[in-house]
Amino acid sequence: MGAGIVYLVGAGPGAADLLTLRAARLLARADVVLHDALIGDDVLALAPRAEKIPVGKRCGAHSTSQRFINKRLVDAARRAKVVVRLKGGDPMLFGRAHEEIDVLAAAGIRCEVVPGVTAALAAAADARLSLTRRGVSRSVVFVTPRVGDGEDPAAWAAAAAAADTAVIYMGAGDAIAVTAALAAAGSSLATPVALVESASRPDCAIHAGVLAGLPGLAAARGNGPALIIVGAVCGELAAACASPLREAATA
Repeated sequence: MGAGIVYLVGAGPGAADLLTLRAARLLARADVVLHDALIGDDVLALAPRAEKIPVGKRCGAHSTSQRFINKRLVDAARRAKVVVRLKGGDPMLFGRAHEEIDVLAAAGIRCEVVPGVTAALAAAADARLSLTRRGVSRSVVFVTPRVGDGEDPAAWAAAAAAADTAVIYMGAGDAIAVTAALAAAGSSLATPVALVESASRPDCAIHAGVLAGLPGLAAARGNGPALIIVGAVCGELAAACASPLREAATA
């Protein structure tokens, strides 16, 4: 049995004060922190005594393999008492947490999960968009077009087109393909959309328009992480924009 315990902790969408109290307390106790690429210095500062190991993944950039991350987690837990695996957003949503949980269980290492605020909720808050709305949206899906090497394509576009509101993670970099896939699945090109970049952070930017203009919205964004909200709940925001490329708001 490993001597240490690993906590899979949600770091939230970016702002340090959106971490849970439990997350902050664990970071203060941590001996080792293995963290994603987008975790800010202000969040890492909450773990002053910990060894900090970057193990991040970013689209289009050099990434740490999941197998290597798994090994580092097991090794850290065998030499330290409190190990925090700090993941952006919530660990259980597009975070590959199940793979890390399985590896730790196979190694006989205790593991607990601490939830975090996922980017969809922070983006909705910044844009003042209720993802559900009486008479407009009673269903929400969180989807991603991204698939791992060797995996079969997912039916994400059909799920997104069938829902009243869809939040698309990791899709802004492939906005042309995302638009085509949604249209092929039955979404109207006149469907309102919002693209939220760097949700919860001081440089947050919000762009809005319609699905046909999504590639232009994506091209106008900066270098921050972005997600896409699709559905009638974005209608008022889209209508407030004089052009699809105009930044609707900046928080």
